[in-house]
Amino acid sequence: MRIISLITSTIFAIFIFTWAWINYPETRTYVAKLASSKQFNTLEVRYSAESIMEKYKKELLQDANHSYLDPDLKFHPYLLLEVKFNKSNDKTGEGVILWSLVDGEMVISTASWDMTHGFKDCIGSGADKDDFKIINTLAAKGGSMDRETLSKILNIDNDVLDHWLDGCRRKNLIVQAGNNYRLHFENPKIQVLPETKIDQSIVTKAGKYKSRIPRKIRPSQIESIAKSAFGNGFTIRKKTEIYLPVYSIVVQNPDGSTTTTYINALNGKRLSQSHHIE
Repeated sequence: MRIISLITSTIFAIFIFTWAWINYPETRTYVAKLASSKQFNTLEVRYSAESIMEKYKKELLQDANHSYLDPDLKFHPYLLLEVKFNKSNDKTGEGVILWSLVDGEMVISTASWDMTHGFKDCIGSGADKDDFKIINTLAAKGGSMDRETLSKILNIDNDVLDHWLDGCRRKNLIVQAGNNYRLHFENPKIQVLPETKIDQSIVTKAGKYKSRIPRKIRPSQIESIAKSAFGNGFTIRKKTEIYLPVYSIVVQNPDGSTTTTYINALNGKRLSQSHHIE
């Protein structure tokens, strides 16, 4: 009887909530406010909007007919991984990786915010360890190689090599031109150590901000691709979802249009086009 009563009460509560959600906008507003007030970890804001606007004034305001509108601070989701890996045959490396949950690429350095290029496509295609044996071998040799050289380096049977190559082609990770194979990324940057170079210690703070950019990639996808890409010995000790503060600096143009520039509030530098996703 208790179970039946509990089920009945749950169904009734769901019905009431659904009815209130549909008929009373205040309910939706309250739920949204409650969700946005939840605390989350954010990287440190080291530059104010005013200092950023002054720094880029000559670049963004071409003349007196251009003017700043109010800046906005948004937060882009990243996965912070504490890892260890084989740095060489006789040495283990330990460090952290910052990996974007929006564009699927790994941060190489926090000073420049230089990022990899190629992991996003690997995530989207579901690349596995065998795919990365081909990808990493090509990347180590400039991104292109003939089949004979591939076979010698990988030291595998022809049937296995053909299977791996066919898999990469089907996933649009490589393309074939005659007897040559090359990575199917423009300016690939995927042959990197599994470590983000940190110019200063990472400081995270708990905050309550509603302007969070929704993640487009799941943390589990990042974990899976990292393990496939970095091979044996790569271990994730701990993972934390954190947010990078990013200023949206908007300029009013003479014709009434606006131009938005995105500035990293951690290092004060402009972000590449891949970050302009909101």
